[in-house]
Amino acid sequence: MKTMTGREIQTVLAAVSMLAISACGSGGGDGFAPPPPPPGGSDIATQRAFPQIAFNQPLAMLQRPNNDTRWYVVQRAGMIYTFPNDPNVMPADVTVFANLTGIVNSAANEAGLLGMAFHPNFAANGEVYLSYTGFGGGLESRVSRFVSVDGGLTLSVGSEQVLLSMLQPATNHNGGNIAFGPDELLYIGFGDGGGSGDPANNAQNTENLFGTILRINVNVLAYAIPVDNPFAGNPMCTQGFGATDCPEIFAWGFRNPWRWSFDSLTGDLWVGDVGQGAWEEIDRVELGLNYGWRVREGSSCYPPGTASCASFENPITEYSHALGNSVTGGYVYRGMAIPNLPGTYIYGDFGSGRIFGVAANAAKGTVGEELLDSTHNIASFAEDLDGELYLLDYGSGFIYQIIEAP
Repeated sequence: MKTMTGREIQTVLAAVSMLAISACGSGGGDGFAPPPPPPGGSDIATQRAFPQIAFNQPLAMLQRPNNDTRWYVVQRAGMIYTFPNDPNVMPADVTVFANLTGIVNSAANEAGLLGMAFHPNFAANGEVYLSYTGFGGGLESRVSRFVSVDGGLTLSVGSEQVLLSMLQPATNHNGGNIAFGPDELLYIGFGDGGGSGDPANNAQNTENLFGTILRINVNVLAYAIPVDNPFAGNPMCTQGFGATDCPEIFAWGFRNPWRWSFDSLTGDLWVGDVGQGAWEEIDRVELGLNYGWRVREGSSCYPPGTASCASFENPITEYSHALGNSVTGGYVYRGMAIPNLPGTYIYGDFGSGRIFGVAANAAKGTVGEELLDSTHNIASFAEDLDGELYLLDYGSGFIYQIIEAP
């Protein structure tokens, strides 16, 4: 009998899952609960990528556009370090790219320096964009433009230009990821404002920026609104709020989008949205769509027992809190080192350390496959220019590469 590959198993599971959805109805109401992922085979493993170095609460790691000679690591408290892309790199080779501890408010566990993005034309303009929580009037989320004038060795902290800012009503659910899309526009993710269960239902109120993915054009003095944004033409929102629907919004209805990325082949936007009490979800996000929180958690009504919640987008996949409690979004694998993995979206769970995969062309409601049950505190994934994937262990500070299982 032929042994099925991990990708073939995913295809069968997707078909079974779609049959289950058809039988239960596609509305994602309180009665629909997809089966949990099957016990996964170890198609992958992890190994220390740079064994001689470690970091303190790392949250992001990235390379410059079209330049894989160096890595940049973001620490929650406000430090950014850079080092040569060499597996034998030593601590003495790790240098400070930026020290923002004087402006970053990292007192709360989900606050700090949360995101970093190089401008696609960084080689010419030196622009770097950072997302962090500052001290302004309390805990304030900010997205700012900075400049590096020495080719990416250091960042001029004094060059900051704040583009967006808003006060946070609580200390959690700050989101904070930022990235440039294939359209060279800047995408920004914010959580719902925190508290317990989004009491203000911010994520369904498009007159604020909470619980959203934003899209703006930063190739102007401050920023401009792309003409096809859902609410383009409305006045820009100030300090996160507006009198009408905020034109910065690309999509909404998120609880806390913690790590998201663009498929380097197709340009699709994949988002890991942290759940409330039962479900963690992965969404393939499209322009102008509503992903349901806090009327829905995953594909189920929230709170449980609500009569109807059908008019929202279903996640591509979800998993229950029996398998983890805080999803970390990842990347679609486009590398060459793991033969059965290309075209698989890889994601993980911060609490349990499990790493999952789902086919990048999967339909909504597909069951993900557990690829590895690890002991890592997966704060973030990273992708190099060759499409190989890494993860950052928040607890140990180590960097691991995802490899083929021995």
